[in-house]
Amino acid sequence: MSTFEIKMPKLGESITEGTIVSWSVKVGDAVQEDDVLFEVSTAKVSAEIPSPVAGKVLELLFAEGDTVAVGTTVALIQLEGEEGEAPESPAPAAAKSNESTTVQSAPAEPVQPVKSSKEEDGRWYSPIVLQLAQEAKISQAELDAIPGTGYEGRLSKKDIKDYITTKKSGVAPQSGTENLRQPSTQPTVDDLRNAPSPVDGGHHHRSTPPTVNDRRNPAAIAEDETVEMDRVARIISDHMVMSKKVSPHVTTVVEADVTRLVKWRSRVKEAFFKREGVALTFMPAIAEATAKALAEFPYVNASVDGYKVILKKHINLGIAVSLPDGNLIVPVIHDADKLNLNGLAVSIDSLAAKARTGKLMPDDIQGGTFTITNFGSFKSLFGTPIINQPQVAILGVGFIEKKPAVVETPEGDTIAIRHKMYLSLSYDHRIINGALGGEFLRRVADYLENWDK
Repeated sequence: MSTFEIKMPKLGESITEGTIVSWSVKVGDAVQEDDVLFEVSTAKVSAEIPSPVAGKVLELLFAEGDTVAVGTTVALIQLEGEEGEAPESPAPAAAKSNESTTVQSAPAEPVQPVKSSKEEDGRWYSPIVLQLAQEAKISQAELDAIPGTGYEGRLSKKDIKDYITTKKSGVAPQSGTENLRQPSTQPTVDDLRNAPSPVDGGHHHRSTPPTVNDRRNPAAIAEDETVEMDRVARIISDHMVMSKKVSPHVTTVVEADVTRLVKWRSRVKEAFFKREGVALTFMPAIAEATAKALAEFPYVNASVDGYKVILKKHINLGIAVSLPDGNLIVPVIHDADKLNLNGLAVSIDSLAAKARTGKLMPDDIQGGTFTITNFGSFKSLFGTPIINQPQVAILGVGFIEKKPAVVETPEGDTIAIRHKMYLSLSYDHRIINGALGGEFLRRVADYLENWDK
């Protein structure tokens, strides 16, 4: 009997594990090539994993919710046309549990039959999604309108369950166009400062600021709410802690006079939008200036391996994007130094749109050599960002504001209104010292101050 091992795929650079969100098959199911086997989630992307072969499912080696290392076998497929019996050894208890909870009874007649998960045209649906839709009597048109957060915008098991729950509650589910940021449930600084000592293993607490009587009577803060991080937030948390442990962080800040850049953008933005079809922000100019500076300072476009420095041949800029759920993702512009301003603007706009709609491909988040994060979008002046490992530096961009400044003129110094912006560079002090970090950051600022297009 010939079997094929289905392994946990690698969905991004530095990704070492993935979490099985849901299985779309069970032991004994016949699968065709490209049928979806399971959905996996990492810190960067979610994806439905198709079968590379046709055959019969022999074993599911992990359960939903299990986090599995990349390259580990998660399922066994008996190849199509091969004779033989399935192994006598029982499947893991977790996999059995999944089988026992599968609804075997025929679903109720739906309002309108939903299409097969293998239909050539239209949207792809996994078998478990179709089963849940049929049981909930969701019509095809209604199913097609539900926004998906899975790989390439596919509808995941969680998406359909959330939709059904919301529908049953009597609250009108949001359409795909209503992509509004929900209020954050993460603890604030004041919450953490005023919270009592943790007694439940160190979970953070969120509460309203205590009154004077609350401080005298700790029992009055009994309404605190414990908020668990979601899976992506936990992975990001671990990644940030790891980065601080690996790299000795140093941050340098400069103030750039970007008055020429601001006036140039005001002058050309309408024509640019008509020509390119995307809004012209300041980020393409910042990305171009950064790419030019990285070409001059290769040690900032590098990584560290023990006592070896790896100087990257490609300049791949990661641009941090804030997602509707409050998390961040960093899509990558590959070979950014080879793109002109128009190309950078289109790439940034396209990647940001794909990130916010859950349609990023694995290649879109791989290979980054340097990251830019924009504090200015939240009107913050500057910050001290954490390096995105295995990179060695990250650029923080602050809010552009008008300021009175002393300007040198042929007639002497004068005070004028100028547009100023802070740039902050956090860098790995193992290979970048203060002189190199300062020179690089000053070069980025110089390009922006002397903007000429």
